[in-house]
Amino acid sequence: MDCCYIGIDLGSTTTKAVFLDENERIMGRGITNSRSNYELACQVAREQAEVSTRFGLLRQRLEGSTSIGDRAADLMALLSCNYALAEHLKQLDELEQQCLGLVDEQALEPAEAKACRSALPEIFRALETRAGKDFYPGSAAASDFFRDLATSQYLKEAERVTMEQSISFDRLVGLFDAAIIRVENQSFSGYYRDYLAFATERVSADERFAEFADEIEAAVTETAEREFNVLNTVGTGYGRLTLPFAREQIRSEILCHGLGAHYMFPKTRTVLDIGGQDTKAIQIDKEGIVTAFQMNDRCAAGCGRYLGYIADEMSIGVHELGPLAMQSTKELKINSTCTVFAGAELRELLALGEKKEDILAGLHRAIVLRAMSLLARSGGVTEQFTFTGGVARNEAVTESLKKLVFENYGEMTINISSDSIYTGAVGAALFAKRDPKGVMADLEVSKLKVKVKAGDKAAIGGVPA
Repeated sequence: MDCCYIGIDLGSTTTKAVFLDENERIMGRGITNSRSNYELACQVAREQAEVSTRFGLLRQRLEGSTSIGDRAADLMALLSCNYALAEHLKQLDELEQQCLGLVDEQALEPAEAKACRSALPEIFRALETRAGKDFYPGSAAASDFFRDLATSQYLKEAERVTMEQSISFDRLVGLFDAAIIRVENQSFSGYYRDYLAFATERVSADERFAEFADEIEAAVTETAEREFNVLNTVGTGYGRLTLPFAREQIRSEILCHGLGAHYMFPKTRTVLDIGGQDTKAIQIDKEGIVTAFQMNDRCAAGCGRYLGYIADEMSIGVHELGPLAMQSTKELKINSTCTVFAGAELRELLALGEKKEDILAGLHRAIVLRAMSLLARSGGVTEQFTFTGGVARNEAVTESLKKLVFENYGEMTINISSDSIYTGAVGAALFAKRDPKGVMADLEVSKLKVKVKAGDKAAIGGVPA
């Protein structure tokens, strides 16, 4: 049985979970963008992290094999993407069933209901074919959220179908919008053994690994049956107070992002986190203890949810915003990052003939300008600077941030991890390991504006500051 500590970051747009071993090494990570049910979101993220942990253990076993050895990396990449494909196809199947079920529930006119029952299977067969081509080792599809992938591809196929058949595009979109929420209210991780069987069969059929089929199956079976002994769990994030945890198992986002950033980049002294509902500028000391911070606490302007709203307005996935903005050739000034007025300004600029990519570039720059203001009020940017949170995955935001940091503070080391979205969950898992009795839970964040003195033992879990 493997002992572990779990950190859960319950955000407003995504929920993340991290498994940590007794030596503070990350064992696995899990994430979901389901936000209609917080309790389910925590369950899904935890299950995803457990699956990720099993994959890590499987990799170790295969790397230690005398026959597979240095081929383990390629084998695991193929296994992982086929596992993701199996889960994606399972969700697509459920989404189709929900869409068809809604046709019956909504009591449509017979002609329209018949048209929907004809169009929906055609759309979903196209989505399945597309999925078979999109999931390959290293592909973006294998790591993107189901909702984002399904939304952008469904809309394209629905548009195509409505040009060929007499059916309303809005009707098809309405069915999708209602069905995707129902799908997000379900956990699909419980089928992981089926996904593993699907992935193992495909990998074993690959001519590079066919001769190791028996060994691969034995290793997969062994890791799938491993059990975990969870020693402690700590929760954080925007919705942390909804978690069914004792008080000593809850920590603020400020503390967790500071500690998580220090774990990832030990020389970090300034942290910027742009989450779904808020932006946090944090200063930390050499042990990852927060010494000062600033955050927007009145609305979600300029945060991840704002980007989600813009994506909805443009009928594209959130993951498409950054690449589209990077195609900009003209600098546009956006006056507001207010979510309430963003749609109106967006539509006005489009009506004036401005290109989507130029508008998006202006929106991304406006978000970063707002974050720069918070950084200045928290104490500025100090070497090294780490950018965390889901928005750190957006290349248009990171490029604007690098330019503005250089213009205001000169050359700085800016750390942006590919796992930046897990920073808060990493910090929570570290608290679970270092502070099992919840000593830090009694501290208020406002008190941490005072820097911890060197040698002070009141730091995390007895670790000297």
